[in-house]
Amino acid sequence: MTGARDVARAIDALRRGWPVAVDETLLLAVETADAKTLAAFDGATPSDLLIAGNRAATLKLTNQREALPNAPVRIERSPWIDLATATAIADPALDLATPLKGPFRTLPVDAPDVAKAALRLARLAGLLPALFVGGSGEAEARVSLADVAAFGGGGDLRMVSRARLPMRFAEKAEIVAFRADGDTTEPVALLVGNPHGMPPLVRLHSECLTGDVLGSLKCDCGPQLAHALEAIAASGWGILLYLRQEGRGIGLVNKLRAYALQDQGFDTVDANVRLGFADDERSFAIAATMLKALSQDRVRLLTNNPRKVAGLEAEGIEVSERIPLQMPAGQHNRRYLETKRDRSGHQL
Repeated sequence: MTGARDVARAIDALRRGWPVAVDETLLLAVETADAKTLAAFDGATPSDLLIAGNRAATLKLTNQREALPNAPVRIERSPWIDLATATAIADPALDLATPLKGPFRTLPVDAPDVAKAALRLARLAGLLPALFVGGSGEAEARVSLADVAAFGGGGDLRMVSRARLPMRFAEKAEIVAFRADGDTTEPVALLVGNPHGMPPLVRLHSECLTGDVLGSLKCDCGPQLAHALEAIAASGWGILLYLRQEGRGIGLVNKLRAYALQDQGFDTVDANVRLGFADDERSFAIAATMLKALSQDRVRLLTNNPRKVAGLEAEGIEVSERIPLQMPAGQHNRRYLETKRDRSGHQL
């Protein structure tokens, strides 16, 4: 419990632009730093930059150091790399405005596990995975490498509230809220109908503000949510898990950055990768924990995504049947759907 709260404090500190420490390594997020905090963090010697390997590949650093999505790359902080330049290094949405960057010199990463944990903290904070590293001064929050590794796995997720929720798809429904220490996302389960001896029809739906609420035509999330609830209601018994994993787990702000990159011609996979993330940052361990808490260890899964099947089965949930969820393509989301099929392995 204490470890999860320490991680939560570190995430909050990064978002506020304050220094944090993973073990004994001091870090400051590029995105939320300002000139004053960076000057204090640098001290007498400029701190280096830590970025994700796939962002390093975009910057043509792969000939210097191996640049893999989860392999951190350390850039020596030359005197000309000020905060504005560091921000341009971190944010690919600025590449058209500042196309010429460098030359850069990469350095060995002395503690790769700590560096990976640092980048994960930035991702958990919804920030670009880019940090100043090795500065001086006091940390506002301290966290251990082990605590970062254990955070968000769903092990301490628990039910905290439940209530009836009649809705337009089914009048007989119940909503159940979950909470984990140090995590404010609070996923929910919607139980529809009555158990009838068959495994429930289950949908894992990742939060999508733009699609679920604002009616975005760039994705199929809103129609998928409505169709899934209709199908669950028609089956007589099922569960929708609403997971707080916006933008395949990269967060709302970074999803909008990915949208900006898509407007420049990149598909959804390349946009996420250029931002320094994996194609899909989501974990479905939380969904498995929720199902177990609801006493459901065998389900029929409504999905086109084989990763969801594998994710549940890896956590001990039997998927007795995978049922496709087919939605028609439109003018604005056709390429998005083709990318999910061709590059993310989605199946009908």
